[in-house]
This record gives sequence, C-alpha cells and structure tokens, in this order.
Amino acid sequence: MILNINLKDKIFSFFFSIGFSKEFFSFLWIVFSILILMLGVTIGVLVLVWLERKISAAIQQRIGPEYAGPLGIIQALADGIKLFLKEDIVPAQGDVWLFNIGPILVLIPVFLSYLVIPFEYNVILANFSIGVFFWIAVSSVVPLGLLMAGYGSNNKYSFLGGLRAAAQSISYEIPLALSVLSIALLSNSLSTVDIVEAQSKYGFFSWNLWRQPIGFMIFFIASLAECERLPFDLPEAEEELVAGYQTEYSGMKFAFFYLASYLNLLLSSLFVTILYLGGWHFSIPFLSIFKNFEWNFLQNGVSDVINIIIGIVITLVKSYLFLFISIMTRWTLPRIRIDQLLNLGWKFLLPIALGNLLLTTSFQLFLL
Repeated sequence: MILNINLKDKIFSFFFSIGFSKEFFSFLWIVFSILILMLGVTIGVLVLVWLERKISAAIQQRIGPEYAGPLGIIQALADGIKLFLKEDIVPAQGDVWLFNIGPILVLIPVFLSYLVIPFEYNVILANFSIGVFFWIAVSSVVPLGLLMAGYGSNNKYSFLGGLRAAAQSISYEIPLALSVLSIALLSNSLSTVDIVEAQSKYGFFSWNLWRQPIGFMIFFIASLAECERLPFDLPEAEEELVAGYQTEYSGMKFAFFYLASYLNLLLSSLFVTILYLGGWHFSIPFLSIFKNFEWNFLQNGVSDVINIIIGIVITLVKSYLFLFISIMTRWTLPRIRIDQLLNLGWKFLLPIALGNLLLTTSFQLFLL
C-alpha cells in the first residue's frame, strides 16, 4: 500500500539539492499552485460549456456546435476570445464603482472556494480544518456582488435581477449549510479530505449518499438554486428580465459573470462528489487495491504520480456525472415563479434540513 507521502516535500528536496533556498521555493510553489488552479478550472469550464451545448442539442434533437474545431470543441474558446475583444460599455447614468466592482466580487469568491477542493489526497491547495465552512463563508459574499451589479447598472431589469439573486442565495444558503453540517457530524470533521477518507472503507457502500439521502436531495436542490440553474434561474430570466443583473454588461465584465456561473456549477459538482460520492476513491471496494498498487516495476515517484492521476480522473468522472444530471434538469423542468422559489426554500427545505440535522445528531449521540 502506498503511504500518503507529501508530493511537495519531494519537489522541495529536488529544488534544495540544486541550490534553491526555502523562501524562494515557497514563493515559486505559491505562484505555481495559483497558475495550475486557474488553468485547470478554466479548462474545466471550457469542457463544461462544450458538453452542455452538445448534450442540450442532443436532448432537442439538434447537432450543436460543430464547425469551430472538431465537433465544435473550441467553440467555447472562440466565445471567450470574442468577449475579450468586445467593447466594454459603462451606462452613462450608472454607478461606475459599483458597476465595475460587482463582477470581480462575484468571480473571486468562487476561485477562492477551489482552495479546499481535494482532487486527490495529495492534490489540494489548502487542507483547512474547516474547509467546507470556508466554502460556505466565502460563497456568501457573492450576493453582494450581484446586488452591486444590479444597482450600479441603473436599470430596472438589472436591479430586479440583483434583488432576486440576493433573495434566492440567502434562502438556499441555510438549508445547504445545514445539510453540510450533517455530513460534518457523520465524519467528525469539517476538513474536505477527512470527509472523503471517512467514506473510503467499503467503496460504494460507504458513501454518505446512503447515510444522508435527505441531506443529499437538499444539497442537490440548494446547489442548483445557488448556481441559478433551471428551474431556479429567476435572477437571469430572459423572458422576464432580459438577462437580469447582466443586462448592461458587455465584454470582459460579462465574461466574468459567465465564467463565475460555470465555475460555481463545477464547484458544486465537485462538492457533491466530495461530500456524498466518496471523492477520489473507487466505487467498487476491491478495485481500491488496484489504485493503491505499488507499481513495483516503476520508480516510487512515478508510482505516486500514477495513483494521483487515477484519483483525479475518478473525482472528475463523478463530478461530470452530476453535471450531466444538472444539464438534463435544465431541459426537463420549467422555471418556477419567485414566490414558489422562496416558499420552497423557507417553508419546505429549511424545516426538512433542520429535522435531518436533529435526526443525525440524535443518532450520533446514541452511538457514542
């Protein structure tokens, strides 16, 4: 069985042997980690946008993008370049400061949330002891950016979209946090790595999905609402609000909203994998032997890298399965009204989430 050896220490030993100081290596490691994070999640979003277009087209019996590269795989990249080159327009009667700060305040918290995502045991930027609550706390800043964008645009549709986004986010953050707290009670930890490790014993049968089915459904519904996906896309409803808080935006500022939306969807799918689907561990118990195989015919470092790659692939496969379900939901369920959305959050999900938390606490106390 492979020990959980810190890959960073191995790389540091190599750099130290060729004359680099510890301080310089630490600086290089921070820069390298940030660049890898930004590159990885950006590629993930490009893949997600392409997949959504192709899956949506298949559901509607269309072809989807096919001319920008083979099967249209660079269509999302072409759209990004187009937005980068478009003129940045600021409303004449709008609040320039709020208008400019809004998209940044929406995008940065989503990027910060990726710090606590473990793609594999050794592949995580910051293994905080309160990782899941760090995500909830950071993501609660996003509604402020949406309100700033809606108010700063000086547009009634944008302002209504900003108000809807803030109300929707506040309504569904509480049930989502309560469902996460139930998982933390079962795992005796708020660390994302510890939560995954707590599900590793029996593979598929030890997933939190089976121990917390009610919490999983609450988390699934709340995460769709937090990502403003159908049937909860009230803040952007094109038929009602043109595009909500995005109406007056163009160029890169609009791209920030677009990127943040898909980053948030990818982030939610990764958290579903971590909290409920066993993370990077194999679903079938006996296959865990294959993942932790020593690979004796290879050097130890190469063996570690192979196991890391296997863990990352398993995490991404589970995450993209959840994304597929989210895309199917978009073209299956109709948009609900704003009063129905708020009633669902406050009068239905919140009491059930509280009851689920109390039930989980009771079982945990009974087992002590």
